[in-house]
Amino acid sequence: MSVVLVVNSGSSSFKYQLIDMEAEAVLASGLVERIGQEMGESRHTVFFRGREGEAVPEPVEGSITATDATYTRELPIPDHTVGFRVMLDAFAEHGPSLDERSPVAVGHRVVHGGARFFEPTVITPLVEINIDELSVLAPLHNPGALQGIRAAKDAFPDLPHVAVFDTAFHQTLPPAAYTYAIDRELAETHRIRRYGFHGTSHKFVSEAAAAFLRRPLEDLKQIVFHLGNGASVTAVDGGRSVETSMGLTPLEGLVMGTRSGDIDPAVLFHLARRADLSIADLDTLLNKQSGLLGLAGASDMRDIQERVEKGDAEAALAFEVYLHRLRAYAGAYLAQLGGVDVISFTAGVGENSPQVRAGALETLGFAGVEVDPERNTARSRGIRIISTDASAVTVLVVPTDEELEIARQTLSAAS
Repeated sequence: MSVVLVVNSGSSSFKYQLIDMEAEAVLASGLVERIGQEMGESRHTVFFRGREGEAVPEPVEGSITATDATYTRELPIPDHTVGFRVMLDAFAEHGPSLDERSPVAVGHRVVHGGARFFEPTVITPLVEINIDELSVLAPLHNPGALQGIRAAKDAFPDLPHVAVFDTAFHQTLPPAAYTYAIDRELAETHRIRRYGFHGTSHKFVSEAAAAFLRRPLEDLKQIVFHLGNGASVTAVDGGRSVETSMGLTPLEGLVMGTRSGDIDPAVLFHLARRADLSIADLDTLLNKQSGLLGLAGASDMRDIQERVEKGDAEAALAFEVYLHRLRAYAGAYLAQLGGVDVISFTAGVGENSPQVRAGALETLGFAGVEVDPERNTARSRGIRIISTDASAVTVLVVPTDEELEIARQTLSAAS
């Protein structure tokens, strides 16, 4: 059995999944959080699949379903190294046994690979140095990833560790797409260019869409909307990213839960002069106090839609601003691709909001896009078509699985 442990580490928490790669099934998952605080917490879920001949344990208190068991624990977790010991204790106590289902590699999600990393990379001391140096481009993400990598290498010293970068899928962007129109020497000195993010998800979804439709990936022009609290859209031509909405950082592009997305840069100069806001204030404003939260006081699309239904004017405007930006990018990417075969929606909002999907595409009838209202509102866990049979463009809902994609790339790089 080929088993891969996938780790997604932040500065004060990390998530993990143990994945059986033969069945592509999750054996266990967990979250270790509030690292460095007075009291930390771990949550470990074991997925009992009841294979033929195996007994399914009785459900325990706090279980997710009758066949999945979740165990929680509170204790001080001063750093990531202790956090990984807590994770190993959970595997030892609750299973599955890492002796019986020993990982062959550990895959790590790393947000920013800059222009240096364009594929999954076995982590060496030099790679760690590079990830650290790239923290200047992702100060909220890369340092936490590096902490997780070092703690995981202490916990699994004999295994290959592989970094899978969110930016890697977008390394195929052409120069015209990734170049900003500022002083060339200044941009080169400070590595200023479009990098794009959510690449692991965009890659997984575009490939899953082609497989579902039983069409060659290289023949398809696709637009993928990854709509969660963070949101981005990517134009994929023949399996290659050719345009994407996020830029040097994950701030550019679509309206998000707390991020502004596209904004006239002169707004920042104006606020600095007139509102006496510092660079730190402006950073906080655009990344943490804007988007849906800034417009309507709520960052969760479910709350926004509930308020829209009740006639809330602020929520209604926020929703329309959100949709307006989606339509703008859809039209731009139709033009960049010269037409589109498939449009896919994924992530929390993309997978669960029929109103967002319908609103984003309602003006694209001229391009042959027809969404079927019944299919769009139907609930399903798997990939499904929501366009009409007559639609010239196939519209899909594709549940993303970034952890599985990381595991696949990890296994490939470690082999």
